[in-house]
Amino acid sequence: MKELLWLIPLLPFAGAFVNGVVLRNRVSKKASGLIAVGAVGLSCILAFAAVASYIASPEHEHHEAYEQELYTWIDTGALHVASEGGIRGFKVSLGFMLDALACIMVLFVTFVGTLIHIYSLGYMAHEDGFQRFFTYMNLFMGAMLMLILGNNYLVMFVGWEGVGLCSYLLIGFYFEEDFPPTAGRKAFIVNRIGDFGFILALFALVANFGTLEFTELFERIEGNIALAQSPYALGMTVAGFITLCMFIGATGKSAQIPLFVWLPDAMAGPTPVSALIHAATMVTAGVYMVVRSNLLFQLAPATSGLMAFVGCATALMAATIALAQTDIKKVLAYSTISQLGYMFLACGVGAYTAAVFHVFTHAFFKALLFLGSGSVIHAMGGEQDMKHMGGLKSYLPVTYRTFLVGAIAISGIPPLAGFFSKDEILANVFLGHHYVLWAVGLLTAGLTAFYMFRVVHLTFHGDFRGTAEQRNRLHESPAVMTLPLIVLAVCSVVVGLIGIPVGMTLNRADINVFHHFMEPVIAHVPGVAEHGHLSLAVEWLLILVSVVVAALGILLATRIYGGRRGFSIAEKWAQRLPRVHSVLKSKYKVDEVYNATVVRGTWGSARQLFRFDTSIIDGVFVMGIRHLTVAVALMSGFFDKYFVDGLVNLVAWVLQRVSASLRKVQTGLVSQYALVMVIGVFVLICAVVLLPRLW
Repeated sequence: MKELLWLIPLLPFAGAFVNGVVLRNRVSKKASGLIAVGAVGLSCILAFAAVASYIASPEHEHHEAYEQELYTWIDTGALHVASEGGIRGFKVSLGFMLDALACIMVLFVTFVGTLIHIYSLGYMAHEDGFQRFFTYMNLFMGAMLMLILGNNYLVMFVGWEGVGLCSYLLIGFYFEEDFPPTAGRKAFIVNRIGDFGFILALFALVANFGTLEFTELFERIEGNIALAQSPYALGMTVAGFITLCMFIGATGKSAQIPLFVWLPDAMAGPTPVSALIHAATMVTAGVYMVVRSNLLFQLAPATSGLMAFVGCATALMAATIALAQTDIKKVLAYSTISQLGYMFLACGVGAYTAAVFHVFTHAFFKALLFLGSGSVIHAMGGEQDMKHMGGLKSYLPVTYRTFLVGAIAISGIPPLAGFFSKDEILANVFLGHHYVLWAVGLLTAGLTAFYMFRVVHLTFHGDFRGTAEQRNRLHESPAVMTLPLIVLAVCSVVVGLIGIPVGMTLNRADINVFHHFMEPVIAHVPGVAEHGHLSLAVEWLLILVSVVVAALGILLATRIYGGRRGFSIAEKWAQRLPRVHSVLKSKYKVDEVYNATVVRGTWGSARQLFRFDTSIIDGVFVMGIRHLTVAVALMSGFFDKYFVDGLVNLVAWVLQRVSASLRKVQTGLVSQYALVMVIGVFVLICAVVLLPRLW
């Protein structure tokens, strides 16, 4: 079945084409929804079949990737390649690849994506633009699958830009309102900043190694480590420059400092969009790209150190902002940014497998939390502010139980999925002797547990704080929405078991299936130090500390927000610490700083340049017209004098000369005229007699 790999991204594209072009607004909502869900569902089935086929294939046994080249996309002919010191043909194919990393990504992207599409049938049932919504959702799925299955960086970049376009379309779905289109543009522009860095990295790869194909590229790098570590630009090595540019691209797509500001505003789109794009798939593209390029990052320790620092800082900052937000989706948005920071922290310390493991587990419990919040918003008639919620546990029992499972999972409580992936990241950070980063990560874990159970208590516990009209319309979501919640809740409990660390097994048995499956993807670079293993005592101590910190976060949130007057108590805390609360509530005023500097500076510069250009153009135009008028006048006089008059005078001169010559023939003598006539007759007779014979 792996031969049908090309169909996995094609089916969602086909669904988008059928809904958006062929059957545009000519079928019912039910038919449109079935087409969209069917396209993604078939893609999911093919993905599972292809992965199963790959696992049973010789490629997997020999730790090789299965590649499928459809056709040659670009063939430039001869190109200078720095790594070979000569000329070589540069070719890029449109092809797909299946290896351990692609297998993991394609499984959860298609599976979670299918559940979100099913959920959307109920959530969007009463919305206008139903068919347009599913067209965009299918288009996004196709682009994301192209990103993760492409066998080279250029195909990846096409998918990379595709998900960026779809995020713009889906965030601005409610285009008739004021804020969503603005949020969509913000996401699009901020991502373009990061994408510029990614493009520079691709240029540098071609210039130095002459290819963008993953397999060929990494073979050339391994065969010429000296080139990758040689000086290149801005005082950096080749690997350092390329990885820095890649990391800039990743900070845009995966919402890290300083390009994280688009993600909270992206909550302006429908809630299934938040679950699909900003929890399960798109925002993890940056992490996927870094792990795919781990060979280069291992050769660039400075970039890796920067990535670890930025990831850690992002995780802490976003977690503190989430403490003071009252919009339920905004809390989850900053939670996503924080968890992405964990993933980059793991990549920065070389724990690429742990990063992918957290990507994997995070997809399930974060999608569950977003869809759970959507169920709450659906029941509340569109209300997102937790100040107007409370006491929803009895009205939304399925939503409450599944949301609680997601909150426990993200808090890192065993044996749920989030515990295993988060604990592995913290253990690797500690093992690398990054004790400050470990402490910050541990603190962030406690804050995560605190703000998630703050959401649980403010939303589901205590007294209802909404209006009587909202209370009367409260009801559990339909089965088409609750069934995906149940499936995701079960996954949030069990998927972490495939990554159980050695220290938590009997007799230290190594049953970490996830780690062994991912091992062929991680490059082993000579000279790059590998971390050892923690002792059993230290490993259990770290586990105990992380669980205690998470439990303290939950207990503290329960103590503050768990009573019937939880929200009023929280307001008293805000009054006691007004400055701290104001800073966190305003999100450290990052948007205001950007608006005052980057945005206003850009607009101001643009206006000044516009005025300058306008004045210059106007001046040039006026001067040009003036000089052109004079030139035209001079040229008109010249043309009239020397061309028009000259032509007329020439005709007169020619006629005079011709008439003067002909005048001599007309003498007025009859004898001359008779002689001319005789000669003429003689010439005619000769012509009649001689010409036929000569012919």
